[in-house]
Amino acid sequence: MTTDSAPVIPPHSNPAIDTAFAQSPLGFKLRAVLTEGRGTNVAIADFLLRNPVRATAWGIEELAANTQTSTATLSRFARTLGFNGFAALRSGMADELQHALQPVFQPVDKLRNALQRKGETASSSNPIIAESLEASVSNFQAAASGLNPLMLIAIAHKILAADTVYTLGFGISAHLSAMLALDLQPFCRQAINVVEFGGTEVAAGRLMNIGPKDLLISISFPRYASDAVMLTRYARDRCAHVIALTDSMASPLVHWSHDVLVAPATHPVLSSSYTAALMVIEALVTSLMVSGDNQVAQAEKLTDAISAYLYTDKPGSDSGTDRPPKRIVRG
Repeated sequence: MTTDSAPVIPPHSNPAIDTAFAQSPLGFKLRAVLTEGRGTNVAIADFLLRNPVRATAWGIEELAANTQTSTATLSRFARTLGFNGFAALRSGMADELQHALQPVFQPVDKLRNALQRKGETASSSNPIIAESLEASVSNFQAAASGLNPLMLIAIAHKILAADTVYTLGFGISAHLSAMLALDLQPFCRQAINVVEFGGTEVAAGRLMNIGPKDLLISISFPRYASDAVMLTRYARDRCAHVIALTDSMASPLVHWSHDVLVAPATHPVLSSSYTAALMVIEALVTSLMVSGDNQVAQAEKLTDAISAYLYTDKPGSDSGTDRPPKRIVRG
C-alpha cells in the first residue's frame, strides 16, 4: 500500500547507499533507462540513481524542479517503470533503500554552493577548504565500506589469468591508469597503459588486438571522457573482460563492464575528487600481490632490478661526496 507522504529517510546522499540502490531490482530498471531510454526519461533516471535517498524525501514538485521536468512527466516516468504513479515509485525506492541502509548510517551532508558562501564569513579561514577535506574523508569512508575483499580477490585472480592487462584513462584518469599499470607490471604476464601519448587514435591502436583472453581496467570520473566509453565498449565487443573504476553505478562505463569498482568522487569545487580512486587502486594491487602463486619471487626480482638505483646513504656516512656544503646561518 502506498501513500503520498514521504518515507522517513534522511534527505542526504551517501555514495555507498547509492551504489547498493543501483544494484537493486529497481536500480537495474533505472540503469536500463539510462542505456535504452531517451529525452527526459534518461535525465530522471540518472538523477534518481545519483540521489535515491533525497528523491524519497522530496515531494513531486521539488523533484520536478531539481530534474527540470514537470510533475506530469514524473508521473508518466513512474508508469513506464510499472508503478501507478510517482508516490508508488517513491515508496518502491524507499523499500529498496531499507535493504541498503546499514545499522550505522552516517549520511554525507550535501555541500552547499561554494561560491555563494565564499563571502558569508568574516573569518580568515575558508570553509570551502575545510569542506574539501571533509569530502575527501567521506569519499574514502564510502569507498572502503563498499569494497568487498572477496570481490577484490576474485578480480585479482582474473587479472593474473589474463594474457594481457590493459589500463585505460583520459585526462586526470590517465595518471591513475599509469600508476595502476606500473603496479601491475611485475605481477602480470603483460601490462599495457593504453593512453600514454599520442591521443585517442594511438590509444585505439594499442587496444586493437585485445581479445577474449585479455582484460581491460577502464577508469573514468565526471566529467566522463567519451573516448573512454567508446574504447571500453570496443573491448567489451571484442569479448575481453572489462573492469570499471568509476564514481557511481550511474557512470556510462558500467553498462560495458563485467565488474565495477566504485570510488565516490564528490567535491565542493573540483569536477571530481580522485583521493578515493587512489585508495581503491591500492586495495586492488594489494589483493593482487597476495593472490598469486609466485608473487614473492616476482617481488624479489623487482627489488633486484631496481636496487642499484635506490638511495642508500645513511646520515653521517662519508659516501655522499657530491653533497652540497652545509649552509652556515650567522646570527
